[in-house]
Amino acid sequence: MKVLIVKTSSMGDVIHTFPAVEDAIHNRPDISFDWCVEEPFAGIVALHPAIGMIHKVAVRRWRKTLFDGGTWREMAGLRRALRASHYDLVIDAQGLLKSALVAMQAGAPIAGFDRASAREPSATLFYQRKFAVPRDLHAIERTRRLFGLTLGYQPDLSTLESGIVPPVGALPGVEGKTAFLLHGTSRDDKKWPAEDWIETARGLADRHFTPVVTWSNEAEKSVAEAIAGAVPRTVLVAKSPLADVAAILGHSALVIGADTGLTHLASAFGLPTVAIFLATEPGLTGPRGKFASTLLAPTGGKVTPVEVVAEAERLMQRQALDQAAG
Repeated sequence: MKVLIVKTSSMGDVIHTFPAVEDAIHNRPDISFDWCVEEPFAGIVALHPAIGMIHKVAVRRWRKTLFDGGTWREMAGLRRALRASHYDLVIDAQGLLKSALVAMQAGAPIAGFDRASAREPSATLFYQRKFAVPRDLHAIERTRRLFGLTLGYQPDLSTLESGIVPPVGALPGVEGKTAFLLHGTSRDDKKWPAEDWIETARGLADRHFTPVVTWSNEAEKSVAEAIAGAVPRTVLVAKSPLADVAAILGHSALVIGADTGLTHLASAFGLPTVAIFLATEPGLTGPRGKFASTLLAPTGGKVTPVEVVAEAERLMQRQALDQAAG
């Protein structure tokens, strides 16, 4: 059986789908999976060894150039590639109108959430198989349940495995424990103040960690440079391709991050991960992992560097005990 997964974005949503893939390959070894994803996240999907062909879409870019001939040629090319793959089934794991329209291009039966479960009920008009999954569950569990209902098995929700491994690569010339500080995020209200990142980096350096920071735009660059300037032990990684950042991240001893996709990736790698949530509710979409923890700012309050470093130490101790237990 040949199945296409449609989960186009965002990075966190893509990462949340990996445990469902793990369930499926253990319960239905007769199935092969391909994936349709937004082009910036194709490298993230490629981290899972069970995924075969990766079809790239560019819905965000296409919307801006809808009347351009090149856009229509790209969309036609995607349709041809999907039809040529002759899928037996498409699972729209996103539940949006845009993902349903992408799923349609494969010309195969589509399975997805039912009208009461989908994020956009209009998407269900295009599904041939619809399943009820409570909306008040974490996104990872919702997707695992959807795959189980679609493919005929009961996922073991007492376990959580992503199945992904970090790419090969690490920071050259850096020895000892590294702590990747993911200070960048898409919204200003999710950003922890630069002075708190500096204090955290200083606390980690005092504990013999090497803080690591990077950036993807000019605003993030100024914060990264401020941290590196205040804490000389810090390693500043220049703006790099996502695959390179993922490799450095995956070989870190500790990750502390804002509400951003790379924080989800760290928890999926099984790393000790402290997520700092300031303006969003982590209950349904926060990072999940054996050594992942979320610190949520109280109403009118804040998350302090002291709390973050203490939580990081607790997670590291838990990991050490787990490893000692075998």
